[in-house]
Amino acid sequence: MVQVLVNFDLKEKHLKTLQEEFPTVSFTIEENLADNTEEVRNADIIVTFGFDFSEQIARQAESLKWVQALTAGVDNLPQAELQRKDIMVTTVKGIHGIPMAEHVMGFILSFSRGLVTFRANQLQKEWKRKVSVVEIYDKTLGIVGVGSIGQEIAKRAKAFGMKAVGINNSGGPVDYVDQVMTLDQLPSLLKESDYVVVTLPLTQATYQLFKEEQFKLMKKEAYFLNLARGNVVDENALIKAIESKEIAGAALDVFETEPLPEDSPLWEMENVIITPHLAAISPQYNKRAMEVFRKNLRLYLENKALINVMDWDKGY
Repeated sequence: MVQVLVNFDLKEKHLKTLQEEFPTVSFTIEENLADNTEEVRNADIIVTFGFDFSEQIARQAESLKWVQALTAGVDNLPQAELQRKDIMVTTVKGIHGIPMAEHVMGFILSFSRGLVTFRANQLQKEWKRKVSVVEIYDKTLGIVGVGSIGQEIAKRAKAFGMKAVGINNSGGPVDYVDQVMTLDQLPSLLKESDYVVVTLPLTQATYQLFKEEQFKLMKKEAYFLNLARGNVVDENALIKAIESKEIAGAALDVFETEPLPEDSPLWEMENVIITPHLAAISPQYNKRAMEVFRKNLRLYLENKALINVMDWDKGY
């Protein structure tokens, strides 16, 4: 019997669905992975967010053949050890687009309509009508990393009458994106965009991709939005760019260190919006993730190719 170790708080209704659909599979729920347990040693498949999936756990998983990550990125996983053991890793790429796209549009409208300022005034019971607002109609949104998430963002941007430009590996066309470039054309995108949103995976190639040089290329009226990983940005360079008014501000869901340290200058910047790494959170998240896993488990049992398989060479 195939042994599946579920490394999160799987709700009873989802577990029951899995057990009914896959009667030849044994499912064990362990919210916290512990070293050298029988469940870890015997698991053929581990379903996990990866938060406590250490290199040691990977070594001890003697029967492990496949890891279903419940994230789009896999930087939480011990990639080197999994690759050494030739263990297949799949992701739930494709389920994050709707909530993250809504989060991005919330960020953009908060800046364009002055909602952050209005909220601050409300708390002080101040009736101030002289607040700078702009339209996002006919503005340019630059999306650095046009995958499934970026495409959903572009779709919503078009509904507001924005122009969408983006970057992907191939430079090939993407629905709702007016112009697609490759990463070597990043300077052009930065110069053109009124809002720059980052949805790249964290890899060796994207580590601290955004440094002082990149922020200097942006318009002074432009805003920087990061929903990818904190380490795609040199945070000190971003802080400097905001303080020196090289850019207008930033909306950040991810950071180099999480939780964001209390002494970070970002906390007190009026033109910065902070959310605690939850842009993808949705009441539908586990349902959508389980749909991906169920499809993959069916393919696995039928000895067919799985979807969303990680490419070790690309790092995602």
